[in-house]
Amino acid sequence: MACALALAVLVAPARANQAVPTLNDPVAAKREVELAKQLRCLVCQNETIADSRADLAVDLRNKLREQMAAGKTDQEIIAFMTERYGDFVLYKPPLKATTVLLWAGPFLLLALGAVVGWRVVSARARAVRPQPLSAAERERAERLLRGEGDVR
Repeated sequence: MACALALAVLVAPARANQAVPTLNDPVAAKREVELAKQLRCLVCQNETIADSRADLAVDLRNKLREQMAAGKTDQEIIAFMTERYGDFVLYKPPLKATTVLLWAGPFLLLALGAVVGWRVVSARARAVRPQPLSAAERERAERLLRGEGDVR
């Protein structure tokens, strides 16, 4: 009897680590949400699969649950998804040669916009630069200011 009790106590923790995650398990549910927040919906592209309601996002969440049920670690699940869908599936892709445009693109567009804006403003400033009055125009303006009427 004592041996059976000791065996049950020793086996119980091992079995607890192999529990299949379900939506009723708050720890597994939190882990699923955290993982889903790291993956991009390939249809919406600006949403995580946690936020997206697209059919593909639902499929990816189901695949995520399957991987969790199979006992995969977070790194293994992320590696599986990137192997299958590429770095684009990551909501924050790593900086490497194939993803440098994803990271540098916004800054390049901002710099390009600043250069274009500066050129437009400087071109307009040159276009509206006032020309000096001729002697006849200056004389006419002075007569108008003295109140001599509309002198042509």
